[in-house]
Amino acid sequence: MPLTVEIVTAERVVRTESGVDMLIVPGTEGQLGILPRHAPLMTTLAPGELVFRRGNDEESFVITGGFMEVRNDRVTILADAAEAAEEIDIARAEEARARAEGRVRAAREGHGGDIDLARALAALQRSSIRLKVAGRKRRLGYPSPGPR
Repeated sequence: MPLTVEIVTAERVVRTESGVDMLIVPGTEGQLGILPRHAPLMTTLAPGELVFRRGNDEESFVITGGFMEVRNDRVTILADAAEAAEEIDIARAEEARARAEGRVRAAREGHGGDIDLARALAALQRSSIRLKVAGRKRRLGYPSPGPR
């Protein structure tokens, strides 16, 4: 019996999917592969790419951390934030990365005033992950979203 996966944030249910053959998630201790009949599990998630596999098809999402519960072929992802690869606006993600790089540089050089280096590094990591996932999907032939 395939998995049923639900990705939820505080704002919305991002996706509920049945018939998932394998789920790959970014755990805080490394990548996790979840197959049907997986043992019950609760774990924390790191920022990264979450992938649904159905046969030869894949669907990717970017998550920015959270929690995962696996129980009875049902996987619940409680993510801080999540978006499907096809929803990512590449131009916006590139702008966010450039801003974050500037803030990191300013904080490291001592010109940042009240810039929090840890927050700037986290923003840089989020934008880089978004660009990586969106770029991979674009190379595989997925259309990019129009302007928002």
